Amino acid sequence: MTAAFRPSPLASDQTAREAALGVVALAATLLFANGQTTERTVVAAERLGRALGVPARVLPDWDKLTVELEGTSLSRIVATKPLGIDMNKVLAVTAVVDRLCDGTLRAEEARSALLLAGNLPPISTLQFTSFAAFGAVSLGVIFGVLDSSSLILIGTSAALGALVRRWLSVFSNNPFIQPLCAALIASITTTISAIGLHQPIANALVAFCPCMVLVPGPHLLNGAIDLVRTRIALGIARLTYACMIVLMICVGLLLGFIADSSTLQAAGPIAPVPLLADVVAAGCAVASFGNLFSMPWRMLPFPIAAGMLGHAAHWALISLASANVATGALVACILVSIIVTPVVDRFHLPFAALGFSAVVSMIPGFFLFEAASALVELVSLGPRAPIALLSNIAANGATAFLVILAMSFGLILPRILLEDRS
Repeated sequence: MTAAFRPSPLASDQTAREAALGVVALAATLLFANGQTTERTVVAAERLGRALGVPARVLPDWDKLTVELEGTSLSRIVATKPLGIDMNKVLAVTAVVDRLCDGTLRAEEARSALLLAGNLPPISTLQFTSFAAFGAVSLGVIFGVLDSSSLILIGTSAALGALVRRWLSVFSNNPFIQPLCAALIASITTTISAIGLHQPIANALVAFCPCMVLVPGPHLLNGAIDLVRTRIALGIARLTYACMIVLMICVGLLLGFIADSSTLQAAGPIAPVPLLADVVAAGCAVASFGNLFSMPWRMLPFPIAAGMLGHAAHWALISLASANVATGALVACILVSIIVTPVVDRFHLPFAALGFSAVVSMIPGFFLFEAASALVELVSLGPRAPIALLSNIAANGATAFLVILAMSFGLILPRILLEDRS
């Protein structure tokens, strides 16, 4: 039941209403730009508007937010794009909104408090680099790389890519240059080190695992959630943005091999990883991505526990029940979503970032990059391409698509059902 609107002293005149509108627009912009789901952004902004005594309505779009006061001609359009993922900022902004709604923060202090929350610094370059390397190495273990030389190369490649991404962020705001260059570094590292590697699986994963750190999982999930919520235009825009990043990763990954006139060796079947190593590595990967998304340390145990439990279920289904990877991902993501949703609601965290952190090790980047590599080889060979190459593209592409679909469905369905009942 919607609470009745009661004007506050702040909304007693035109100037005050415009000030309140600006506060609501600022809060909505900070949440939207830093990875909060669209639904939670709208709910938080409209709740803040009621607390300030103005019935605000938020209309999100890909490149702007429109905030208008119902029953009046007052509105404000803020140019913004949902490109960032920063859970620390989302948590800080939500805390300010809660304090305003609870009456523990004066309305006159709202704007400065929101600006302070929105200007929180990102994690340090050292932390960003270290956890990028740690996450890539953890994914390497999950995908079957257990020799130390390959793991060191994976970590080094991911660390170099992270340093370059931070350096590029100083000079350019283009969101596609960073993943392109980081993926290019991964391919060059693999090419340089290929002479010393004699295991095709390790050789492929030295290139793939650093690129897995770049996959825009939260944007994929937010886009899928928007589609389910019938925000069709925004959902398509989010998914297009995520697909463009994936395309840049594939281009960067393959450019290094093309420049060196070499091809990426097919990885073949991945050797099964022992359950303990698989689950521990999954927990490490969750911790790494949580840090990359600026998640507060005190919150990390929740997604780590959910990710380890989900990955244990994933391992059991594939290794013991002989299920395919899409079925294993579906069941594991449903389990993770059921665990994570109450935590997200309790602490007002971005579901997409938290959920993706917990299931990042199941993202089918391996199959996607294999399909992309085979596609480039197909273009280079032309009519001389063997039928087996076409089968490889179809099989890996279809597997990647089905796993992504299963993961999105598994994460979103419990979230929507539990959220609608709350």
